[in-house]
Amino acid sequence: MNMFLHELKSLRKTTIIWTVSLVALLALYLSIYPGMAKDATDFKALLGNYPAPVRAILGINLDTITSILGFYSMIFSFIVVFGAVQAMNLGVSILSREARERTADFLLVKPVSRTSIVTAKLLAAFTDIVITNVIFLAVSFIMANAVKTSDFDLKAFFLINLTLFFIQVIFLAIGMICSVFFKKLKNILPLSLGVVFGLYMVGALIATGKDVDATRYISPFRYFDIPYIIKNSSYEFSYMITGIAIVVISIIVSYIVYNKKDIHAV
Repeated sequence: MNMFLHELKSLRKTTIIWTVSLVALLALYLSIYPGMAKDATDFKALLGNYPAPVRAILGINLDTITSILGFYSMIFSFIVVFGAVQAMNLGVSILSREARERTADFLLVKPVSRTSIVTAKLLAAFTDIVITNVIFLAVSFIMANAVKTSDFDLKAFFLINLTLFFIQVIFLAIGMICSVFFKKLKNILPLSLGVVFGLYMVGALIATGKDVDATRYISPFRYFDIPYIIKNSSYEFSYMITGIAIVVISIIVSYIVYNKKDIHAV
């Protein structure tokens, strides 16, 4: 419990910064909606001039784009990328911080197992993600109701927002498994940005392809199809299972490798 609280406290500042940043980004995007809703026909015509591949990359559905859910699904795809960077940073940093800050010896000589250390750090990072998502969900609900021009499906809105949590958990696990295979990481940001934006670009290219359903498994950003969620108020089962498998396998491997890994303090 002491390790968990210590990790939670050490992550407090970054959690506040990322949460405020995500909420600010949301507010910036949603502030555009009232003006867009007034000129919905012109806005839809403008987007209709975009090539179909570009609309697919941006998550634009012309049938729903002028509704609050349709507009929200478009801006949400960008918010998710920032959320993924936050989670990836957490995943990479929680197991590599001691090596970077040269405090590994101090931690590992304590009468606790490495398994306990990983568990405390993982729970702290997971708690931070939960806190971020609870605040984001509450603020997004308030803002969406403030700018809406008509009622919207609350269940679909909740499921759309919940995809941020799922994607963050996936990237938290990916970050963990990446970190345990590096002896020493001097800077976690290049690795985090490289993985997140790399998978995002892969997902963008997948969206423009023909055999989309089969290739979507490559990128976590494509596991949650927002137009499908709006239409069916549910997730696609096979992609959910894939995401869960990635998380479980990544965490198990991280435990195994970290327990056997030589960790250098200097």
